[in-house]
Amino acid sequence: MSFGVVAIGESLGEPVKVTDSVVAEYTASETVRSWGYRRFHRAEDGVLLTDLAVQACEQALKAASVDAAEVDLVVLAIADFAEYLCWDAAAAVQGRIGAVNAEAMLINQACSSGTIAFDAVAGRFATHPDYHNALIVSANRVCDTYQNRMDSTTTVLSDGAAAALVRRGHQRVRWLATEIITDGRYADFFRMDVGGTARPFGTAGAAGPEGLRVRNPLDRLGELLDNDARRMLEFVRTFGGNMRLAVDRVCARTATDVSEIKRFIHLNDNRKAAADIARALGVPLDRLTNDLALDHGHFGAADQLLGLRRLMQAGELQSGDLVALTTLGSGMHWAVTLLRV
Repeated sequence: MSFGVVAIGESLGEPVKVTDSVVAEYTASETVRSWGYRRFHRAEDGVLLTDLAVQACEQALKAASVDAAEVDLVVLAIADFAEYLCWDAAAAVQGRIGAVNAEAMLINQACSSGTIAFDAVAGRFATHPDYHNALIVSANRVCDTYQNRMDSTTTVLSDGAAAALVRRGHQRVRWLATEIITDGRYADFFRMDVGGTARPFGTAGAAGPEGLRVRNPLDRLGELLDNDARRMLEFVRTFGGNMRLAVDRVCARTATDVSEIKRFIHLNDNRKAAADIARALGVPLDRLTNDLALDHGHFGAADQLLGLRRLMQAGELQSGDLVALTTLGSGMHWAVTLLRV
Protein backbone atom coordinates (compact mmCIF):
# COMPACT_ATOMS: atom_id res chain seq x y z
CA MET A 1 0.00 0.00 0.00
CA SER A 2 1.48 3.33 -1.06
CA PHE A 3 0.36 6.73 0.22
CA GLY A 4 2.10 9.91 1.26
CA VAL A 5 1.59 13.19 3.06
CA VAL A 6 0.52 16.03 0.78
CA ALA A 7 0.18 18.80 3.39
CA ILE A 8 0.03 19.33 7.17
CA GLY A 9 -1.99 21.96 9.01
CA GLU A 10 -1.98 22.89 12.68
CA SER A 11 -3.82 24.83 15.35
CA LEU A 12 -2.14 25.57 18.68
CA GLY A 13 -3.13 27.16 21.95
CA GLU A 14 -1.41 30.34 23.07
CA PRO A 15 2.30 29.90 23.95
CA VAL A 16 3.08 30.24 27.67
CA LYS A 17 6.58 30.44 29.16
CA VAL A 18 7.35 27.95 31.92
CA THR A 19 8.21 30.30 34.78
CA ASP A 20 8.11 29.84 38.54
CA SER A 21 4.84 31.73 38.79
CA VAL A 22 3.21 29.69 36.01
CA VAL A 23 4.39 26.40 37.52
CA ALA A 24 2.95 27.51 40.88
CA GLU A 25 -0.50 27.69 39.25
CA TYR A 26 -0.39 23.91 38.84
CA THR A 27 1.92 22.35 41.40
CA ALA A 28 4.18 22.99 44.38
CA SER A 29 6.59 20.33 43.19
CA GLU A 30 10.08 21.36 42.05
CA THR A 31 10.27 18.38 39.71
CA VAL A 32 8.63 20.21 36.81
CA ARG A 33 11.55 22.63 36.45
CA SER A 34 14.00 19.71 36.12
CA TRP A 35 12.12 18.41 33.07
CA GLY A 36 13.53 21.24 30.95
CA TYR A 37 10.37 22.57 29.31
CA ARG A 38 10.63 26.18 28.19
CA ARG A 39 7.09 26.73 26.88
CA PHE A 40 3.73 25.04 26.52
CA HIS A 41 0.50 25.93 24.71
CA ARG A 42 -2.78 26.68 26.48
CA ALA A 43 -6.03 27.14 24.58
CA GLU A 44 -8.38 29.96 25.47
CA ASP A 45 -11.53 29.19 27.42
CA GLY A 46 -14.21 27.94 25.07
CA VAL A 47 -11.76 26.53 22.51
CA LEU A 48 -12.29 22.79 22.67
CA LEU A 49 -10.69 19.71 21.14
CA THR A 50 -12.77 19.53 17.98
CA ASP A 51 -12.34 23.29 17.45
CA LEU A 52 -8.59 22.76 17.28
CA ALA A 53 -9.01 19.69 15.07
CA VAL A 54 -11.30 21.48 12.61
CA GLN A 55 -8.90 24.43 12.30
CA ALA A 56 -5.97 22.10 11.60
CA CYS A 57 -7.98 20.16 8.99
CA GLU A 58 -9.06 23.32 7.20
CA GLN A 59 -5.46 24.53 7.03
CA ALA A 60 -4.26 21.16 5.65
CA LEU A 61 -7.04 21.09 3.02
CA LYS A 62 -6.20 24.63 1.90
CA ALA A 63 -2.47 23.85 1.67
CA ALA A 64 -3.22 20.70 -0.38
CA SER A 65 -5.76 22.52 -2.60
CA VAL A 66 -8.31 19.81 -1.80
CA ASP A 67 -12.01 20.40 -1.24
CA ALA A 68 -13.46 18.72 1.85
CA ALA A 69 -15.95 16.85 -0.34
CA GLU A 70 -12.99 15.07 -1.99
CA VAL A 71 -11.90 13.47 1.31
CA ASP A 72 -12.78 9.78 1.62
CA LEU A 73 -11.68 9.14 5.20
CA VAL A 74 -11.26 11.24 8.35
CA VAL A 75 -9.28 9.64 11.19
CA LEU A 76 -9.33 11.55 14.48
CA ALA A 77 -6.64 10.50 16.97
CA ILE A 78 -6.97 11.67 20.57
CA ALA A 79 -5.18 10.82 23.80
CA ASP A 80 -8.10 10.90 26.23
CA PHE A 81 -11.05 13.32 26.49
CA ALA A 82 -13.21 15.02 23.89
CA GLU A 83 -16.09 17.39 24.64
CA TYR A 84 -18.73 14.80 25.51
CA LEU A 85 -19.16 11.21 26.63
CA CYS A 86 -21.14 8.80 24.42
CA TRP A 87 -20.26 11.02 21.44
CA ASP A 88 -18.30 10.46 18.25
CA ALA A 89 -15.80 13.30 18.00
CA ALA A 90 -14.50 11.99 14.65
CA ALA A 91 -17.93 12.24 13.10
CA ALA A 92 -18.31 15.73 14.55
CA VAL A 93 -15.07 16.84 12.85
CA GLN A 94 -16.14 15.25 9.58
CA GLY A 95 -19.42 17.12 9.71
CA ARG A 96 -17.94 20.48 10.65
CA ILE A 97 -15.33 20.52 7.87
CA GLY A 98 -17.91 19.46 5.27
CA ALA A 99 -16.30 16.13 4.35
CA VAL A 100 -19.74 14.85 3.33
CA ASN A 101 -18.39 11.85 1.40
CA ALA A 102 -15.93 10.66 4.04
CA GLU A 103 -16.01 7.80 6.49
CA ALA A 104 -15.07 8.90 10.02
CA MET A 105 -12.92 6.87 12.42
CA LEU A 106 -11.94 7.58 16.02
CA ILE A 107 -8.69 6.26 17.54
CA ASN A 108 -8.36 6.78 21.29
CA GLN A 109 -5.32 4.82 22.46
CA ALA A 110 -3.58 7.52 24.47
CA CYS A 111 -0.41 9.13 23.13
CA SER A 112 0.13 6.37 20.57
CA SER A 113 -3.08 7.24 18.66
CA GLY A 114 -1.55 9.62 16.12
CA THR A 115 1.18 7.19 15.12
CA ILE A 116 -1.22 4.24 14.95
CA ALA A 117 -3.52 6.30 12.71
CA PHE A 118 -1.17 5.84 9.74
CA ASP A 119 -1.67 2.08 9.96
CA ALA A 120 -5.43 2.56 10.14
CA VAL A 121 -5.33 4.59 6.92
CA ALA A 122 -3.18 1.93 5.23
CA GLY A 123 -5.77 -0.68 6.15
CA ARG A 124 -8.70 1.38 4.86
CA PHE A 125 -6.85 2.16 1.62
CA ALA A 126 -6.14 -1.58 1.19
CA THR A 127 -9.77 -2.62 1.63
CA HIS A 128 -11.35 0.37 -0.13
CA PRO A 129 -9.67 0.88 -3.53
CA ASP A 130 -11.96 3.83 -4.21
CA TYR A 131 -10.47 5.80 -1.27
CA HIS A 132 -7.89 8.33 -2.47
CA ASN A 133 -7.69 11.16 0.07
CA ALA A 134 -7.66 10.85 3.85
CA LEU A 135 -7.22 13.26 6.73
CA ILE A 136 -5.25 12.15 9.77
CA VAL A 137 -5.93 14.65 12.53
CA SER A 138 -4.49 14.40 16.03
CA ALA A 139 -5.75 16.72 18.75
CA ASN A 140 -5.24 17.38 22.44
CA ARG A 141 -7.15 19.69 24.80
CA VAL A 142 -6.49 19.43 28.53
CA CYS A 143 -9.60 19.38 30.72
CA ASP A 144 -8.41 21.07 33.90
CA THR A 145 -11.17 19.44 35.94
CA TYR A 146 -9.79 16.00 35.14
CA GLN A 147 -6.09 16.63 34.54
CA ASN A 148 -3.38 18.83 35.98
CA ARG A 149 -1.25 19.72 32.97
CA MET A 150 1.92 19.67 35.08
CA ASP A 151 1.13 16.93 37.58
CA SER A 152 -0.84 14.15 35.88
CA THR A 153 2.02 12.81 33.72
CA THR A 154 5.79 13.24 33.53
CA THR A 155 5.33 15.98 30.90
CA VAL A 156 3.92 19.48 30.62
CA LEU A 157 0.70 19.07 28.63
CA SER A 158 -0.19 21.37 25.74
CA ASP A 159 -3.33 22.12 23.73
CA GLY A 160 -3.16 21.80 19.97
CA ALA A 161 -3.93 19.80 16.86
CA ALA A 162 -2.25 18.79 13.61
CA ALA A 163 -3.86 17.38 10.47
CA ALA A 164 -2.19 15.63 7.54
CA LEU A 165 -3.89 15.27 4.16
CA VAL A 166 -2.57 11.96 2.79
CA ARG A 167 -3.17 10.61 -0.70
CA ARG A 168 -3.00 7.18 -2.30
CA GLY A 169 0.02 6.94 -4.60
CA HIS A 170 1.61 10.20 -3.42
CA GLN A 171 5.38 9.65 -3.33
CA ARG A 172 6.49 12.40 -0.94
CA VAL A 173 6.62 11.69 2.81
CA ARG A 174 5.53 8.17 1.94
CA TRP A 175 4.28 5.66 4.52
CA LEU A 176 6.42 2.51 4.62
CA ALA A 177 5.26 0.57 7.67
CA THR A 178 3.90 0.77 11.19
CA GLU A 179 4.69 -1.53 14.11
CA ILE A 180 2.78 -1.65 17.40
CA ILE A 181 3.56 -3.54 20.61
CA THR A 182 0.92 -3.83 23.34
CA ASP A 183 1.41 -5.11 26.89
CA GLY A 184 -1.97 -5.20 28.59
CA ARG A 185 -0.50 -6.14 31.98
CA TYR A 186 -0.08 -2.41 32.48
CA ALA A 187 -3.54 -1.31 31.30
CA ASP A 188 -4.37 0.13 34.74
CA PHE A 189 -1.19 2.18 34.99
CA PHE A 190 -2.82 5.37 33.72
CA ARG A 191 -6.54 5.77 34.17
CA MET A 192 -9.27 7.89 35.70
CA ASP A 193 -10.92 5.82 38.42
CA VAL A 194 -14.42 7.33 38.25
CA GLY A 195 -16.81 8.12 35.45
CA GLY A 196 -16.94 4.70 33.80
CA THR A 197 -19.39 1.89 34.48
CA ALA A 198 -17.27 0.52 37.35
CA ARG A 199 -17.67 3.75 39.37
CA PRO A 200 -20.07 6.17 37.67
CA PHE A 201 -20.05 9.84 38.53
CA GLY A 202 -22.10 10.52 41.64
CA THR A 203 -21.58 7.14 43.31
CA ALA A 204 -20.13 6.70 46.81
CA GLY A 205 -16.43 7.52 46.95
CA ALA A 206 -16.47 9.38 43.65
CA ALA A 207 -17.21 12.80 45.07
CA GLY A 208 -14.82 15.72 45.46
CA PRO A 209 -12.27 17.22 43.07
CA GLU A 210 -9.57 14.62 43.81
CA GLY A 211 -11.93 11.80 42.90
CA LEU A 212 -12.33 13.35 39.46
CA ARG A 213 -8.60 13.67 38.72
CA VAL A 214 -6.37 11.44 36.64
CA ARG A 215 -3.66 10.35 39.05
CA ASN A 216 0.02 10.64 38.20
CA PRO A 217 1.13 7.19 36.98
CA LEU A 218 4.34 7.32 39.02
CA ASP A 219 2.26 7.76 42.17
CA ARG A 220 0.41 4.52 41.51
CA LEU A 221 3.33 2.45 40.25
CA GLY A 222 4.00 0.78 43.60
CA GLU A 223 0.29 0.27 44.25
CA LEU A 224 -0.32 -1.51 40.95
CA LEU A 225 2.82 -3.64 41.18
CA ASP A 226 2.38 -4.51 44.89
CA ASN A 227 5.61 -2.63 45.74
CA ASP A 228 7.52 -5.57 44.29
CA ALA A 229 10.96 -4.18 43.41
CA ARG A 230 11.57 -6.77 40.71
CA ARG A 231 8.27 -6.06 38.97
CA MET A 232 8.91 -2.33 39.18
CA LEU A 233 12.37 -2.74 37.65
CA GLU A 234 10.90 -4.90 34.89
CA PHE A 235 8.35 -2.19 34.15
CA VAL A 236 11.03 0.52 33.88
CA ARG A 237 13.15 -1.65 31.57
CA THR A 238 10.11 -2.36 29.41
CA PHE A 239 9.75 1.32 28.49
CA GLY A 240 12.94 1.55 26.48
CA GLY A 241 13.18 -2.12 25.55
CA ASN A 242 9.83 -2.26 23.78
CA MET A 243 10.51 1.03 22.01
CA ARG A 244 13.72 -0.45 20.58
CA LEU A 245 11.92 -3.70 19.72
CA ALA A 246 9.21 -1.83 17.80
CA VAL A 247 11.86 0.11 15.86
CA ASP A 248 13.78 -3.09 15.08
CA ARG A 249 10.60 -4.71 13.81
CA VAL A 250 9.70 -1.83 11.51
CA CYS A 251 13.26 -1.83 10.18
CA ALA A 252 13.09 -5.58 9.54
CA ARG A 253 9.80 -5.19 7.65
CA THR A 254 11.27 -2.49 5.41
CA ALA A 255 14.79 -3.92 5.03
CA THR A 256 16.38 -0.86 6.64
CA ASP A 257 18.81 -0.33 9.49
CA VAL A 258 18.32 1.93 12.49
CA SER A 259 21.42 3.87 11.41
CA GLU A 260 19.62 4.87 8.18
CA ILE A 261 16.86 6.73 10.05
CA LYS A 262 17.75 10.42 9.97
CA ARG A 263 15.33 11.62 12.64
CA PHE A 264 13.16 10.06 15.33
CA ILE A 265 10.13 12.26 15.95
CA HIS A 266 9.36 11.04 19.44
CA LEU A 267 6.60 12.14 21.76
CA ASN A 268 7.37 15.43 23.47
CA ASP A 269 8.70 13.89 26.66
CA ASN A 270 10.87 15.50 29.32
CA ARG A 271 14.64 15.85 28.92
CA LYS A 272 15.66 12.79 30.97
CA ALA A 273 13.03 10.49 29.46
CA ALA A 274 14.11 11.47 25.94
CA ALA A 275 17.75 10.74 26.80
CA ASP A 276 16.70 7.31 28.11
CA ILE A 277 14.89 6.52 24.85
CA ALA A 278 17.87 7.69 22.78
CA ARG A 279 20.11 5.29 24.74
CA ALA A 280 17.63 2.45 24.24
CA LEU A 281 17.60 3.12 20.49
CA GLY A 282 21.38 3.44 20.39
CA VAL A 283 21.29 6.87 18.73
CA PRO A 284 22.50 10.35 19.76
CA LEU A 285 19.89 12.50 21.49
CA ASP A 286 20.10 15.10 18.70
CA ARG A 287 18.49 12.58 16.30
CA LEU A 288 15.35 12.88 18.41
CA THR A 289 13.23 16.04 18.50
CA ASN A 290 13.69 16.91 22.16
CA ASP A 291 14.47 20.58 21.51
CA LEU A 292 11.09 20.91 19.82
CA ALA A 293 9.51 19.05 22.73
CA LEU A 294 10.94 21.43 25.32
CA ASP A 295 9.85 24.45 23.27
CA HIS A 296 6.23 23.36 22.92
CA GLY A 297 5.17 20.81 25.56
CA HIS A 298 3.37 17.51 25.04
CA PHE A 299 0.35 17.54 22.70
CA GLY A 300 -0.84 14.01 23.50
CA ALA A 301 -1.27 12.15 20.20
CA ALA A 302 -0.34 15.18 18.05
CA ASP A 303 3.40 15.46 18.81
CA GLN A 304 4.57 13.48 15.80
CA LEU A 305 2.63 15.36 13.11
CA LEU A 306 3.56 18.70 14.65
CA GLY A 307 7.22 17.67 14.84
CA LEU A 308 7.18 16.46 11.24
CA ARG A 309 5.72 19.78 10.09
CA ARG A 310 8.34 21.76 12.02
CA LEU A 311 11.26 19.74 10.60
CA MET A 312 9.96 20.08 7.05
CA GLN A 313 9.40 23.82 7.41
CA ALA A 314 12.94 24.23 8.76
CA GLY A 315 14.41 22.35 5.80
CA GLU A 316 15.93 19.71 8.07
CA LEU A 317 14.53 16.84 5.99
CA GLN A 318 15.55 16.16 2.40
CA SER A 319 13.97 13.98 -0.26
CA GLY A 320 14.74 10.34 0.46
CA ASP A 321 15.37 10.77 4.20
CA LEU A 322 13.90 8.15 6.52
CA VAL A 323 11.90 9.45 9.48
CA ALA A 324 10.50 7.41 12.34
CA LEU A 325 7.46 8.61 14.29
CA THR A 326 7.94 6.97 17.70
CA THR A 327 5.69 6.95 20.72
CA LEU A 328 4.49 5.08 23.76
CA GLY A 329 1.20 5.41 25.52
CA SER A 330 -0.90 3.95 28.27
CA GLY A 331 -2.37 0.60 27.49
CA MET A 332 0.62 0.07 27.31
CA HIS A 333 1.43 0.62 23.64
CA TRP A 334 4.70 1.26 21.81
CA ALA A 335 4.32 2.32 18.18
CA VAL A 336 6.55 3.31 15.27
CA THR A 337 5.59 4.60 11.84
CA LEU A 338 8.37 4.79 9.25
CA LEU A 339 8.15 7.43 6.50
CA ARG A 340 10.36 8.22 3.52
CA VAL A 341 10.47 11.94 2.76
